[in-house]
Parts: sequence; C-alpha cells; structure tokens
Amino acid sequence: MCLVVIALDAHPRYSLVIAANRDEFHARASLPAQWGESPPFAGILAGRDLAAGGTWLGVRRDGRWALVTNVRKDQGYDGQAPSRGGLVPAILNADADLPAVLATLARDWQRYNGFNVLAGDRHSATWASNRASGTKGLASGVHGLSNALLDTPWPKLLRTRDAMSVWATRDGGDLSPLFAALADRTIAPDAELPATGVRIEWERLLSAPFIVSEGYGTRCSTVLAITRSGEATFVEHSFDARGNATSEVAFDFELFR
Repeated sequence: MCLVVIALDAHPRYSLVIAANRDEFHARASLPAQWGESPPFAGILAGRDLAAGGTWLGVRRDGRWALVTNVRKDQGYDGQAPSRGGLVPAILNADADLPAVLATLARDWQRYNGFNVLAGDRHSATWASNRASGTKGLASGVHGLSNALLDTPWPKLLRTRDAMSVWATRDGGDLSPLFAALADRTIAPDAELPATGVRIEWERLLSAPFIVSEGYGTRCSTVLAITRSGEATFVEHSFDARGNATSEVAFDFELFR
C-alpha cells in the first residue's frame, strides 16, 4: 500500500477499519483480492503481485491482518533485495503472537529496501519499519501511514485521516465515504509538499491521495471493516491508468476463533 488510514476502536459499530490505496506502476501485473487455496496464501484473502509473488494487504479468517508500504526517502534502492510484498504472507502464516513474529522477522529486515509494516487483529495494531527501531502499538483512535514513518503529516495522509476521523463519529455502517476519501485527487500546494528526493513534478503528482498518470498511479482502493461482533467486510475497487474503475470484489465473512 502507499496510503493507509486505520480506525482502531474508534467507531460505534466497527472495532477496526482500514482504508488504503495501492499505488504502483500500471505495467506491473497483479490480481485482485481472492481467497488463497495454496501456500503461501492458503486461508488468506489478498491481492497478488504477479511480478514477485507477494501482496500489499492480506487478512486471515480469524481476523489477523497485515500490510506493507514502501519508504520513499531511502538510503538507495537495491534491485537484488527480496520483495517487501513477501512480508505480508510471512506474518499471516505465523502462529505466534505479533510481537514475537515481528521480532523473528526483524532479524532479516535490513536485507530489504525501506518499508513499513502494520499488522494486527480486530482489537490491536502494531507498526514496525526497517527504517526505525523497535515496534509501536497503536492507541485507540485514527492513525495514518504512507511512504514515510507512522503518522508523518504529509498532506495526503492528513486529508484522508481527517476524513476517516469525521466518518468514525457516525453511527451507521456505510463504507462509501471512505472510498470517496480514497478517491480524492487533490494535489497539495508546493509549500506543503514533503521533500523525499524525487523531482518536484513527482512530489506534486504523489501528493494526491488518489494518483492518476499514464505510467504510475492508484491501482486499487481497499476497505477492510470488522464489527465489534466479529463480522468482516472486505471491498476492493481496481482502476486503470486513467483512474477509471475496472472491477470490484467484495467479501463478507465471520471471524472464527
């Protein structure tokens, strides 16, 4: 993912809500979210990166979920590094509690290009990065993550996090306002742009929550919502290079314990 907002114990109906955009080169082949039947995706609902075999966001039937974002401002890119998308199924295939899983995986994290991971269940969430030390448990409330460290106040993150915060005050279960927030194509003013080492034209393009360009842009928007009684909804909208919707998948399931 490249933009994630998460509401943890912040909505009257939902104990967990994740709204996220995946930005990627349009030429990179992928598949929409589906339930996996064979390793490493057996029992995992996730999209598939066909180039490297990983994913950007996945959830198990018991409600454990994980996602990954890249870190844009980095210490150089290693084309031989393992795919960061492999971290999501690695987390979801582990049976230990999350702190133990992340501690085990962290032994090899410096082999990867810069990334953030968020993982949790319907009651908790933990953030970690190979560009920061340790892990951080998220407090109840609304948080955001993009291609920098947790809650770094980039304009796109602030806009989407604010929209999630407003939505979370409502008692209804309508998820469409979250997709509207993810569809925001507003480009930030130059004075508010972060400095991440890319050209100013790219900083402008990437400053919108929803990115549209011929070669690179928002490929899908996803909302995962889990009610306080353990009912999960997963909806994913996919888009072409013009930002037009091309498909939608939706899954409802009850968490098992």
